[in-house]
Amino acid sequence: MQHRQEVALIIDPSSPYDRRIVRGVAAYVQQAQRDWSLYVEEDHIDRLPDLKAWGGDGILANFDDRRVAAAVTSLGVPVVGIGGGYGYYEENPQIPYVRTDNRAIARMGAQHLIDLGFRQFAFCTEPPTRANGWAKERAEAFCEAIEEAGYPCEHFAGKHSPAKEWRLSQAALQKWVAKLRTPIGIMACNDGRARHLLQACRFVGKRVPEDVAIVGVDNDDVMCELAQPPLSSVEQGAMRVGFEAAALLDDMMQGKKPAQQRTAIPPERVVARHSTDVMAVADEEVAEALRFIRQNACRPINVRDVLDMARMSRSTLDARFRTAIGRSIHAEIRRVQIESAERLLITTTMPIKEVVQRVGVSSVQYFTAMIRNATGKTPGEIRKGALR
Repeated sequence: MQHRQEVALIIDPSSPYDRRIVRGVAAYVQQAQRDWSLYVEEDHIDRLPDLKAWGGDGILANFDDRRVAAAVTSLGVPVVGIGGGYGYYEENPQIPYVRTDNRAIARMGAQHLIDLGFRQFAFCTEPPTRANGWAKERAEAFCEAIEEAGYPCEHFAGKHSPAKEWRLSQAALQKWVAKLRTPIGIMACNDGRARHLLQACRFVGKRVPEDVAIVGVDNDDVMCELAQPPLSSVEQGAMRVGFEAAALLDDMMQGKKPAQQRTAIPPERVVARHSTDVMAVADEEVAEALRFIRQNACRPINVRDVLDMARMSRSTLDARFRTAIGRSIHAEIRRVQIESAERLLITTTMPIKEVVQRVGVSSVQYFTAMIRNATGKTPGEIRKGALR
């Protein structure tokens, strides 16, 4: 009979990112039916176990912290590193590393804001440190995506750490926000920075989302819902990070070599809340039509319904749609239906047949083709890839 294996999770339980990683590890243990005893210490720095005397079988450690990385890299047990792609990870053939895909996160946030019709954009981050290179990577990828779409992009980091010099940091952020031309779509490097941005907007009298639409990263649902207004955020796939890291560690504890040393996990989706609940389109009649589509696309409606509401010919309204958002009326209806379908597939266990009905599509066959064309995956593959 296989003995119970002792596995240490050296993470920060106060971090929403790390808590999701723990949930991903638990999902793997349950799905693979492994008999693991998981050690998770609430204070991950000051009360690390005596790892040399511990005698465990494997370690999953967040390498965004220098002391954690130093403590586990020289032990004689299998170790898998996890993190944001930077921190204190060193290339080491003995230590595989599972990380978030920062470029994909930034591009997902950029596309969300572009889809809302914005023509002015910015990225808000923090002063660089050795451990937050992920923020710099997100900033660069966001601006790259915006510029590829043909729009200018501003960037703000500031000189003062919000954690150490809050007043100076926030004063600089307020000064920057006050000078921004609006309406503007801004992505923040994480939810914490997005909340700083919300506060700065309130201080200088900029309305969110009417003047400034804001999207963060991490989708810490409690903090996002408590924000005023509630904060839209990218769900960055931390549960999948935990799941894949646990699978790698499992192989290593069985004496297998990992198939690859570095694994980047793509983000799942943007969880849209009130901070981006706006259509930033100068053409008021197009904006009204877009609101109508967002509210009714899953009833369902078709192009004729939109034309009747707008009281325009198809050629006229289609041309104005393409000028304003770069898509046709039909493409926008489908985009909203697909967005709703992905949300239901990822966040619920609703039968696919019912999802089809909820998003207003005529048949399961057509729905499957529509989803595959848009995402490259079948509805079943989207659901299978989601960890709840």
